[in-house]
Amino acid sequence: MKDFIVGIRGRLFFLLIAGLIAIVLSSELSCSESEQPTRGRTISDSAAPDFILKDLTGIDFQLSAARGKPVLLIFVTTWCPTCRSEIPHYKEIYETYGRRGLEVVGIDIEEAKKRVSQIAAKNQIPYRTLLDEEGRVARAYDITGIPAMVLINRDGKVLTRKYFAIDTVLETLLEKK
Repeated sequence: MKDFIVGIRGRLFFLLIAGLIAIVLSSELSCSESEQPTRGRTISDSAAPDFILKDLTGIDFQLSAARGKPVLLIFVTTWCPTCRSEIPHYKEIYETYGRRGLEVVGIDIEEAKKRVSQIAAKNQIPYRTLLDEEGRVARAYDITGIPAMVLINRDGKVLTRKYFAIDTVLETLLEKK
């Protein structure tokens, strides 16, 4: 009987440890991330890679055409729960800083226009949503986790790509009132 109880305790301990490991791994592999790592190069403080993408209405957006005003690129997907839960935050950024000259642009990575349009309409996204259907722009910006934000200054240089620092940088850059 004692061996049976010890065996059960051992199995329960093993299952507990295995469960904790699974939780840690799943959180590491989730769609959210706190800071974008780079693969071999840093694009902060360098010229932002130019691109042209179509928005949900089929109109081209070219980053270099926005030179002269700061631009916030928000990289997302519709299947990412964190991306969806952050929509109110993105809308608040747009409402607060859009009238101060910030160009806010959502970039959906590798998804069908129909699905992206449905989510944008359902959530009443007020800023422009672009379709990065092949992931070309996400790769150019070394996006390895989502959601991700890249703030580009008026001169077309990457100011920051630190997700949790964006609000502070925007307050400084555009004097939140």
